[in-house]
Amino acid sequence: MSKGTVDALLWQPFELQMLDQRALPHETLYLPYSTAEGVAKGIRDMVVRGAPAIGIAAAYGMAIAAHEAASGGLDPKQSLNAAHDVLAASRPTAVNLFWALERCQKLADKHLVAGGSAGALAEILSAEAVAIHEDDVARNRAMGKYGEALLHDGARILTHCNAGALATGGHGTALGVIRSAVEAGKNVQVWVDETRPYLQGARLTLYELMVENIPAKLVSDNMAGFLMSRDLVDAVIVGTDRTVANGDVANKIGTYPLAVLCARHGIPFYVACPLSTLDLSIANGDDIPIEERNSDEVTQFAGVRIAPEGAEAYHPAFDVTPAELVTAIITEKGIAYPPYDASLPLLLEKD
Repeated sequence: MSKGTVDALLWQPFELQMLDQRALPHETLYLPYSTAEGVAKGIRDMVVRGAPAIGIAAAYGMAIAAHEAASGGLDPKQSLNAAHDVLAASRPTAVNLFWALERCQKLADKHLVAGGSAGALAEILSAEAVAIHEDDVARNRAMGKYGEALLHDGARILTHCNAGALATGGHGTALGVIRSAVEAGKNVQVWVDETRPYLQGARLTLYELMVENIPAKLVSDNMAGFLMSRDLVDAVIVGTDRTVANGDVANKIGTYPLAVLCARHGIPFYVACPLSTLDLSIANGDDIPIEERNSDEVTQFAGVRIAPEGAEAYHPAFDVTPAELVTAIITEKGIAYPPYDASLPLLLEKD
């Protein structure tokens, strides 16, 4: 693959095109969405995934809903309330979704209370969604600069799932730290966990790294302990879908075992966490809602059954890593260290 860029979301008012991440790496296909319900379905069906990207897509969904109301002569408040509800129900764990929806809802309420028109509201929400998108890229780059300082030249980094440009507005969170290290002139090698059962690592992270010619090798999830025991991993960097007040981290299923292995082998375990992914309203990880997805995603892959007919499966999409296993949390305003209940609010104050 040649060096290039990866865009998960393309916006041309009032249509959102999502790169169908289910088709990668074999096919690059953008699907158009022109209703809030369609955007919600795209999120739910994992056409787009990754907490920041989900939040951005939801913001565009709200702009689309306002445009629908203006074009159809519908009540804008009712239309936006309905869009908010259907988008909020699409994925329960990623806090960015709710953050973006509330930001758009507050802006809309302010406009409507002041007597603003539905047509003007559509333009306002479109501009707001674009601002959220652009701000995410800028914050990822800031996060990358802080995080790359933690990596030495020649570092061998293991990552899980996909926390790159495909999961964000661009550049990425965990993968953004790696990109920033490369931009700083450091030679790194990335071990890419395949990330069962959806294979986001194999299909998406490896795709992004190959596009940018960053040295990477794919490993199955159950190889991580072997790599660490042979002193082949210098750091683990992951993203997060929700990080709570005490520093507990919800991320793609399989993250927690990596943190346990890091503790066993004395390897730093870093979490790249946009401030929009912090949820200080939750005291600890016990109260993070964990999405359970269809068991077919475990018993099948790409429509091909890999388990016996009639087999049952359990599919929690996320797990929670306790704060005591997290070496540092990298944000766009700096790096937080334990105790996180003290350090994370200080970073929020800078925002």
